[in-house]
Amino acid sequence: MWHRLLVVLATVAMLAVCGLSSWFIVADERQGRTTRASSAEPVPTTRPRDISSRAVDPRPLTVEEVFPAAKVVVNPKESPYRVLKSQEVATCRAAVAGDIATLLGGLGCSQVVRATLRSPTGKYLVTGGVFNLSDADGAKYASNKLKSIVDTEKGRFNGMAAGPGTEPIATSSAHVGWDIRGHYLIYCVIARADGKAFADNDPYARQILFDIVEWHLRDTVLEKRATVRIAPRGS
Repeated sequence: MWHRLLVVLATVAMLAVCGLSSWFIVADERQGRTTRASSAEPVPTTRPRDISSRAVDPRPLTVEEVFPAAKVVVNPKESPYRVLKSQEVATCRAAVAGDIATLLGGLGCSQVVRATLRSPTGKYLVTGGVFNLSDADGAKYASNKLKSIVDTEKGRFNGMAAGPGTEPIATSSAHVGWDIRGHYLIYCVIARADGKAFADNDPYARQILFDIVEWHLRDTVLEKRATVRIAPRGS
């Protein structure tokens, strides 16, 4: 089983702003004078926002923020993930069991926002979400401890059933992955919709972990929380 999602995307956006060259005629001079073309620096559209702890980032997560639509579109050319059920709960133990519940409780977990989705092919069920911990040090500590807990089967992330036909996400063997950003712990649980065991090195399961944990939750949802838009000058 693949326990730890190691791939992290770093996306850099470049904004090119063209400088204007202008000619000015000075009234008290007979000859025209040119001004040097000014090369303007790229104008930033966002600035970083500190999400290293709940002390500086106190606003709770909401379902509308984490799963704002009925589908998650990763590639516009492909079918989306369909959101079957979503929820926000203040009891983090609802989403974990065993030593993981004890671990997150000791790190000040105040809420979890999660959803169960069906994969674009319909062959996999996915529960993914975000735990709200006290600070980034705690999130990092949890991430480092999770592998040994999962490997020794002393705790688990709970899949969330979302109606008839989705029972395997809560009962079957599953792939799980996790990552962190700021004071948040991100996770994803995957099960086959037919309830059968995964094939060795299932490539599609790995892709789902990346899509939900890295692309959607970390680099889309939490990226928005970790940045503040800057109003255009003069607006």
